[in-house]
Amino acid sequence: MSRIDACFARLKASGRKALIPFITAGDPSLEATVPVMHALVAAGADVIELGVPFSDPMADGPTIQRASERALARGAGMRFVLEAVAQFRQTDATTPVVLMGYLNPVEIRGAEGFAAAAAEAGVDGVLLVDLPPEEADELRAAFAARQLALVLLASPTTPQARIQRLCRDAAGYLYYVSFNGVTGANQLLDIGAASGRLRQLRQASPVPVVAGFGINDAASAAAMAVDADGVVVGSALVAALATAADPAAAAGAFLAPLRKALDAL
Repeated sequence: MSRIDACFARLKASGRKALIPFITAGDPSLEATVPVMHALVAAGADVIELGVPFSDPMADGPTIQRASERALARGAGMRFVLEAVAQFRQTDATTPVVLMGYLNPVEIRGAEGFAAAAAEAGVDGVLLVDLPPEEADELRAAFAARQLALVLLASPTTPQARIQRLCRDAAGYLYYVSFNGVTGANQLLDIGAASGRLRQLRQASPVPVVAGFGINDAASAAAMAVDADGVVVGSALVAALATAADPAAAAGAFLAPLRKALDAL
């Protein structure tokens, strides 16, 4: 059983929701990345989404765009990302790590080459925002051969035929984008609409369904988690780390209230 599957099995058995923080590798510094990852786990993270810095992050809002720009300026390319995961694995063999980013840095290495390098580093899954599921067969096969999950995205406007395909190909978990727009958008969550969509997806999906976009505090995390298997928090955490004197301490302080809120459901 993969680390992702084992994690969600444990959560289901204990009636708990997954808390999945997103951080950008290399921000707020190269040296802070692994300590922040460990701090997030200590504060209650179940899975870590590690953002791969990219020069044209079209699905991301200003907060994560700027984090990517800062990280790239420090030299945080794919090699650094994989090295960070390998370093994290030296003392944490349990917590799943999912890389989140864009297709180009993966394509440069080739499907087989990237899958081999990611698996060797200790990566458990990859979410590629700009990879249509209809064009993912080669990567999916290469990933499956290395027990890497290709995590797929669904949105409020995903048609039913696409949902059926997503559920057929789903691995690890299905990421539901709670509204149409970029990450960190200043948009009020429509909890009612999202909840109905999440219930439908969970009925159809063979893997857990988590919700992201617009979740920025304990209240929004708890509200969205009611009808999801877990929640992803990204931009608000990235913003909190950007100016922190002690990024690891700031990461723990940010995440702890969200963990408490989810455990109270």
